[in-house]
Amino acid sequence: MHPNSTSKVTQCPQFVTPRSPARLLWQWLSPSPRSLSLHSRSSARSDKPFRGRKTLLAAAVAAAPLLIAATPATPADPYLWLEDIHGARALAQVAGWNAETEKTLRAVPGFESDHSRALAILQDESQIAEPDQVMGDTVTNLWRDKAHPRGLWREASLSSFRTGKPVWRTLIDVDALGKAEGKSWVWHGANCLAPDYSRCLISLSPGGSDADVVREWDRTTGQFVSGGFTLPEAKSQVAWEDRDTLLVATDFGPGSTTTSGYARILKRWKRGTPLSSATVIKEAAPTQMGIGAHAVMDGDTRRMIVTLNKSFYTNQSWIEAPNGSLIALPLPESADLSGVVDGKLIAQLNQPLGDVPAGSLVSWSIADVLAGKPGAAKRVFVPSKTQAIESVATSDHALWIKLLDNVSGRLLELTPRGAPDESVWSVTTVALPDKATVTLDATGDAQDAAFVTVQSFLLPPTLYAVDATGTPTAVQSLPAKFDASQFTMSQHFATSKDGTKVPYFLAIKKGVTGPVPALIHAYGGFRLPQTPTYLTTEPYRAGPLAMFWTEEGNAYVLANIRGGGEYGPGWHDAALREKRQNAYDDLYAVAQDLVSRGISAKGKIAVSGRSNGGLMAGVALTERPDLFGAAIVGSPLLDMKRYSHMLAGASWMAEYGNPDVPADWAFISRYSPYQNVRKGVHYPPAFFYSSTEDDRVHPGHARKMAAKLKAYGNTVYFHEYREGGHSVGADPAEDAVRAALLHAYLKKTLM
Repeated sequence: MHPNSTSKVTQCPQFVTPRSPARLLWQWLSPSPRSLSLHSRSSARSDKPFRGRKTLLAAAVAAAPLLIAATPATPADPYLWLEDIHGARALAQVAGWNAETEKTLRAVPGFESDHSRALAILQDESQIAEPDQVMGDTVTNLWRDKAHPRGLWREASLSSFRTGKPVWRTLIDVDALGKAEGKSWVWHGANCLAPDYSRCLISLSPGGSDADVVREWDRTTGQFVSGGFTLPEAKSQVAWEDRDTLLVATDFGPGSTTTSGYARILKRWKRGTPLSSATVIKEAAPTQMGIGAHAVMDGDTRRMIVTLNKSFYTNQSWIEAPNGSLIALPLPESADLSGVVDGKLIAQLNQPLGDVPAGSLVSWSIADVLAGKPGAAKRVFVPSKTQAIESVATSDHALWIKLLDNVSGRLLELTPRGAPDESVWSVTTVALPDKATVTLDATGDAQDAAFVTVQSFLLPPTLYAVDATGTPTAVQSLPAKFDASQFTMSQHFATSKDGTKVPYFLAIKKGVTGPVPALIHAYGGFRLPQTPTYLTTEPYRAGPLAMFWTEEGNAYVLANIRGGGEYGPGWHDAALREKRQNAYDDLYAVAQDLVSRGISAKGKIAVSGRSNGGLMAGVALTERPDLFGAAIVGSPLLDMKRYSHMLAGASWMAEYGNPDVPADWAFISRYSPYQNVRKGVHYPPAFFYSSTEDDRVHPGHARKMAAKLKAYGNTVYFHEYREGGHSVGADPAEDAVRAALLHAYLKKTLM
């Protein structure tokens, strides 16, 4: 998956992307609500919700000595030993750094107050119960609070949920289950078999890694099925073909995974038989990204889709015919399958198809595809130059589009007009608050309804139910956590090095005169846009850091640099591979615009990013130490010479290039942070955070970069959790600690 980004999430790489069921983008690098990756919601039209989603180790490298005497350093990379994820020596080094960071930053005035406030906000029971999935006339939700940090998976009737007063019934208490089984379970989702949803495949991760255990569960009895379907810990994808048959892509043993670490073989597994007897359906080549399957409901008809991911951005898909054969879908390899409506396959184009521009939605008749005569794609929706389709969901007779227009969220409902104008769709723009972020949480099939959450920097999240006519009704609003009247939120455009206008959002207290310290958060990759959410959730995975920061009179910025999806596929392509420097130049342009407008000053600007955004922050640290005074670098890629050989890194070569190919390394080497740390250069103090159990982006990236900077005499802070996986934190209490540590770091460094 890609290294979590946004609509926050988003920041990147689980197996199926929420809005592209057949795309199987596996695990977007930075799981963020913004990026609609691991934390995103899905349409109920697929059995599986397309969502991916303790000890803390923290330390200041500046004060902790490096433990490098025990083992001879390798000539090429003296810190290669830090890639030994669970090695005693590496963990001892991490523990030493952790202790120093804890000691240094907890001593900063205000730390305990920040921690208490963050914990109260993150564990507040007034939070919105966001719908995970609509299953018939039932809504499910994963609820986390102080008493249930790992969550309660629960259900309520759709009718009670829409009133804003749902009557909940607990299905699985994840904390209690973990305690009873002696496991540190983290919820990864439930895949329930439509249309009665009585049998579910429950995915549980030990410690929060991408790999999980899959177990069959009976929703009617509330128990795991004795002798039912069970898969051991692996990066699996499983789909119900029927009540007694699964399509399974998992680690079947030696040679069954790709170089990216994902399943290479898809098999059909019958109930009551051992997994070893499952029959092969299709295989991917070892160097391709992986293979998987999922099911979508076309009215009352179950459609099985098989997808082979050739690379991160190319795939081939098939639909299962009534006789069990696989028929190739007519989608271009670069397109994403978005869903099924009224017997039509809906796909989003990432490259032009004839005279249909990239970024558009098109359709094919399923009946024609099964008959072997798909014909030409029909236009469904073509966004304007300022628009981008961020996500798509479907219900029985409606197509729901989460649209960005100059990075402001919109929700559209499209319905086919029927014969004789089957290629014509009626479009309704749902009346939601303007200049806000819209998250498409779930849809109800039979009701042709959608649930969406709307928020901005200053607007607390509100959950809306949208009916078949496109009429929204507020279901629940989060109480305000601060006085928004004391702040302003505005959008601006900086001019990048090549003349491109780069948008960014700014939150700052009214009446503040600069220059003041500024914090810029960005991502810039994998087509994942960054959109503003409530200040208590900014930046992603940092709790209410942005609220703390702006309350003190500082500036908070969310930058929409190229590489994301803010303006469609072209915005992403402009920072792909050899054009990656464009994303970093966009970041520098935003920072310089803050300086030019008198909002901040050189050396008083902090950059923040995680996953692919962590790479961006690392590049900013090494390329522009004159411009930035601090860098928050979360779950990062940093050693771009070795990234493709570390965990899931091989799957991202379509984004960055292959460092083993000399021509590619020629452009990658110019920005790779780890290789560009120089002796004699004074770098601003950096804060690295990550998780030992991140099995997507290797924790060795952050460890090695910290060690190298420290060895050259630079101040570095370091914070590594033992659990939490790529999202770094298995419960809200960990985010609260991180928010307080990061605020203390920024105050100590910039103020």
